Amino acid sequence: MADRFAAIDIGSNTFRLLIAERSTQSGHTPWSTVCYTHRIIRLGEGLHHTGMLAETAMLRALKAFAEFSTLLQQHGVSTTRTFATATAAMREAANGTDFRDRVKQETGIDIRIIDGEREARLSLSGAGAVLTPSTRNDMLLFDIGGGSTEFIRASHQLCHDAISRKLGVVRLVEAHLHSDPPSAADYQAMLTTIDTHLAEVESFWRDGKAPAYLVGTAGTVTTLAATELDLCPYDAGVINNHRMSRSAFEALRDRLMRMNHAERQTIRTIEPGRADLIIAGLAIIDAIFRRWHYDCMYVVDAGLLEGAWMEISGS
Repeated sequence: MADRFAAIDIGSNTFRLLIAERSTQSGHTPWSTVCYTHRIIRLGEGLHHTGMLAETAMLRALKAFAEFSTLLQQHGVSTTRTFATATAAMREAANGTDFRDRVKQETGIDIRIIDGEREARLSLSGAGAVLTPSTRNDMLLFDIGGGSTEFIRASHQLCHDAISRKLGVVRLVEAHLHSDPPSAADYQAMLTTIDTHLAEVESFWRDGKAPAYLVGTAGTVTTLAATELDLCPYDAGVINNHRMSRSAFEALRDRLMRMNHAERQTIRTIEPGRADLIIAGLAIIDAIFRRWHYDCMYVVDAGLLEGAWMEISGS
């Protein structure tokens, strides 16, 4: 177990745990998975309105951390070999650092609250480990989270620039999704809000140029890919480097937009807790397609979690 390390991705919606060993097989990912699990917690619930982590959300989170702590012990991974990263929800909440301390006291997990730029770079590291060389040669990688979305322009694993925007699916749903099924007005309000953020992303780019390839990572994007493929059980190997055309995306968007929450939740590739958030995810991807005129998106399962594992393991 001397070569075993763990990473925890503490998002505004989903918590993920990866316990892995360094891979010795050439041509494969740097990690060989020992244990992977995730929980949909919605830690950022209500944060948009209150600026605080809600007690009910923190209790859900503590239960997940206790389960993760047990798994770490069972697999012989010490806290010094675990990199637990917290992103938008904990870095924005006024009680985020207090909650970090509470987690350490109650579960032993030492959380590091990272800024948006470091989040983006870790996502690039993880995604780049599984992307085909031709795609990562010149790409715009976006990582949709519950509280923020990161945009990274990169080539050959070199990050040219990275920017994080307060553009997450939990935030968008709480601000704009008021009808079920989603109304045209609700969806347009999301698109308008998102495009304002995308304009800021574009102004951040010194040359204003969108890279050749569009790559999406994180749960919203992988769920859409799995839904397009009707992939159940989920298989990361199938998802990695999947090409979703713009026309296929639009067909899936229209299908999901016609459904109400209960109908979307019956789709076997949409796990409990994502049926409402998927609408905001559709809007983010839709706005990206519209603004930068991509004709397809490449999907990758790996991202921040795997990047954090690579950092703690020295891979």
